Amino acid sequence: MRNFTSVHDIGDLSRALEKAKAVKEHPFADQELGKNKTLMLIFFNSSLRTRLSTQKAGLNLGMNVIVLDINQGAWKLETERGVIMDGDKPEHILEAIPVMGSYCDIIGVRSFAQFESKHDDYNEVILNQFIQYSNRPVFSMEAATRHPLQSFADLITIEEYKKTERPKVVLTWAPHPKALPQAVPNSFAEWMNATDYEFVITHPEGYELDEKFVGNAIVEYDKEKAYKGADFIYAKNWSAYKDPNYGKILSTDRSWTVDSEKMALTNNAYFMHCLPVRRNMIVSDEVIEGPQSIVIPEAANRVVSAQVVLKEILKEL
Repeated sequence: MRNFTSVHDIGDLSRALEKAKAVKEHPFADQELGKNKTLMLIFFNSSLRTRLSTQKAGLNLGMNVIVLDINQGAWKLETERGVIMDGDKPEHILEAIPVMGSYCDIIGVRSFAQFESKHDDYNEVILNQFIQYSNRPVFSMEAATRHPLQSFADLITIEEYKKTERPKVVLTWAPHPKALPQAVPNSFAEWMNATDYEFVITHPEGYELDEKFVGNAIVEYDKEKAYKGADFIYAKNWSAYKDPNYGKILSTDRSWTVDSEKMALTNNAYFMHCLPVRRNMIVSDEVIEGPQSIVIPEAANRVVSAQVVLKEILKEL
């Protein structure tokens, strides 16, 4: 594997899950693979789980790890071509990227949607510039349209907790005070569509995702109907995708908050969320603190997903 940006790069899912199980059982078995190799993690946006889990994964593999926060301790970067650089950005990303590449063996990039240009967001301009100009393998630590390391960890978690071979998995929109990208729901939908699970997406009208990510999922606007018989409830907020409302908040309807009443409609479903989560907006205290909440083991599996990906990239160096 050269680059990792989506489920399409991971290969056979069954085999990927076997590799995840092996990594979880023997996390330090491949330290020679990463010996004298340097991992650079570049953050254009804030992070807790992604930063810590990916660092841990690199260290488990014996790698040296460099973390660069673009917004703190680095020059502000210009990302557009053809601009007169007379503002507050003294360095262009097209010089910065190859320099970064010269200091490492593998690059991880975290860069969210900006909501300034739907075209630029959905063409992953920043991530693809790293792939094109760094001369290094690149993996996504969340981009404008996908968060594949999170979705891989989600899949690992569902496989660990599922009680039936083909569980019903429901992705539900929930309210949030800020406009959030579609990356997590897009990616989660893409990975779920790669399984044989029963997969349902529920959200208010106007919050339809890009059809290429929705895929074969059942879209159900009646949330109570969607919850009925579910084995997993995955809650996440996202802003509108469709024009002319791209990146906008259309609703903060609290009736979509995941609470005990809705969870009672399920098949004693597990509750999942990528974190951080706004309590009593996305999910009630009693649900996230309840016995069916698996958000902590889900987060712990972020180390596993990152380590599998790094291991596969290292094999190709």
